[in-house]
Amino acid sequence: MKKLFAEFIGTFWLVTGGCGSAVLAATFPGVGIGLLGVSLAFGLTVLTMVYALGHISGAHFNPAVSVGLWIGGRFDKKDVLPYIIAQLLGATLAAAFLYVVVTGKPGGEIGGFAANGFGDHSPGGYGLVAALVTEVVMTFIFLIIILGATDDRAPKGFAGLAIGLALTLIHLISIPVTNTSVNPARSTSQALFVGDWAIGQLWLFWVAPIAGAILAGIAYKVFTTTSEPTK
Repeated sequence: MKKLFAEFIGTFWLVTGGCGSAVLAATFPGVGIGLLGVSLAFGLTVLTMVYALGHISGAHFNPAVSVGLWIGGRFDKKDVLPYIIAQLLGATLAAAFLYVVVTGKPGGEIGGFAANGFGDHSPGGYGLVAALVTEVVMTFIFLIIILGATDDRAPKGFAGLAIGLALTLIHLISIPVTNTSVNPARSTSQALFVGDWAIGQLWLFWVAPIAGAILAGIAYKVFTTTSEPTK
C-alpha cells in the first residue's frame, strides 16, 4: 500500500505540475512560459518525485513505465495492474484539482485542458501516423533511459536527473505533434474532463506508449544479455 500511495502522489504531482503549467502559465499575459517552460515543468515533476519517492515505489508514475519495466525484467508482473490503477487515480485527482482552479474565475473555461490529440487537435496539425510514430519512439527512448539510468551498473544518484531531463527533451520535441503523452494516465485524466474528441482519440495515447515501452523492454534485455566468451 505504501508503494501504491507513492505512485498515486507522484502521478498526481506529474499531472498537476506538467498539465497545470500548460493550462495556467503557458500563455499567461506578459509572463507566459510557453513550450520551453511547460517542457521543463514536466521534467521537474518527475525529477523531484524520483528523489522524493523513488526509494519507496520505484517512481514509475506512468502505466507505460510499469509495463516497460516488467517486460525488461525489472518489475513483478503481479504489481503492474495495481500500479496502473494507482497512477490513474492520482492523475484523475490532479485533473479534477486543475479543473476547479481553471474554472474558479468568471468566464473560466477549460478549453483543450492540455489534452493530447492528433489531426485537428494536434498543436501543429500533425496527423494520425505522425502522432502514432512520435509517441512510440518517444516512449521507447524514455524507457531505454529509465532502464539504463536505474541499472545497478549505472552511476549512483543520477537517475533522477537523467529521467527528468529526458522527459523535458521529449516534450520539447513532441508537444507540437501530440501535446506529448508518453503516459496513458496523464492522457486519460485530461481526456475525462475534455470529453468528446479527447475521449475519441485516447486509444492512441494508450496503444502507442505501451507499444514503445514493450519494445524498449525487449531491446534492453538484448543489451544486458551476457554473451558466451569467444573461444
